[in-house]
Amino acid sequence: MGPQDLVQVLKCLPAVDHPRVLAGVGEDAAVFRLRDDLAVVQTVDVITPVLDDPRVFGEVAAANALSDIYAMGATPLFALNVVAFPVRMLPASILEQMLQGGAAKAAEAGVPIIGGHSLDDPTPKYGMSVTGVVDPKRIVRKSGARAGDRLVLTKPLGVGVLTTALTHGRGGMEIERWVRPVMTQLNRAAAEAMQAVGASACTDVTGFGLLGHLREIVQQSGVGARVALGRVPVLEGAWDLLRDGVVSQGTQNNYRLLRDEVHWSPAVPAEARMLLCDAQTSGGLLIAVPPDRVETMLSTLTADRVAAVDIGEVLPGPVGSMDVVL
Repeated sequence: MGPQDLVQVLKCLPAVDHPRVLAGVGEDAAVFRLRDDLAVVQTVDVITPVLDDPRVFGEVAAANALSDIYAMGATPLFALNVVAFPVRMLPASILEQMLQGGAAKAAEAGVPIIGGHSLDDPTPKYGMSVTGVVDPKRIVRKSGARAGDRLVLTKPLGVGVLTTALTHGRGGMEIERWVRPVMTQLNRAAAEAMQAVGASACTDVTGFGLLGHLREIVQQSGVGARVALGRVPVLEGAWDLLRDGVVSQGTQNNYRLLRDEVHWSPAVPAEARMLLCDAQTSGGLLIAVPPDRVETMLSTLTADRVAAVDIGEVLPGPVGSMDVVL
């Protein structure tokens, strides 16, 4: 299911008309105002295993669920586990390791897990419902990007390519070594840095790929954007795998949706077009930052060991347009 399909499905739901609802469908998390200076932020995210190690999968699932809170510029407070597991097919020790990994990552974020829900299911799944808080005046939305803003990406692309290679039995421990630190890294430092400089807009880069999530920003903000391929950070090994045709079904769906909406420089090769549509799990934040503050933000993130990169700029229009150049 692609972004357009999802939008069509969500149209069947009744419109939300409530004075305290500040964000919902179309944003990374729901926001509900409690008082003028305080709002609660809520999200839920569940994924299927992307790595073989159950504990690492738990860490990835937790980091992925927390990311939506960080993308809104909010502070997570607590979480509930959401888990599906084939209790008659796999040993309970695997489930224990998944939950231990999630608990360790949540503890790193300073977030207690205080309950949850489980069900018996043939396919293991794990994630969290996360609750946070934010000052309503400091919510970072997808819709705030302004012409002249720089586009900052806080994690390299290629997660989808490398994890797809793992499912095909290619690369083994070497690929896990490349991808694990990226997928388990919290987006907390990136969120704190963007709040400190007053970022204009933000979203996290996950299943719709870089261009799919950039599309949300430009459409909701009423602007265009240009991405410089040569600046985009890429995980080790991803280029070779792409040239060998290692592409997930989700990435192919993203490309089919976006290929005619993007203005590609003729020099951009086919594998690069796939990379920019690569479906990520627990990806980084894509942040629109005023140009006079971007160096401050990048310096802060470098000090925090976050490999953030300025990959492009926000354009005045046409609305929703995306250019990819070398």
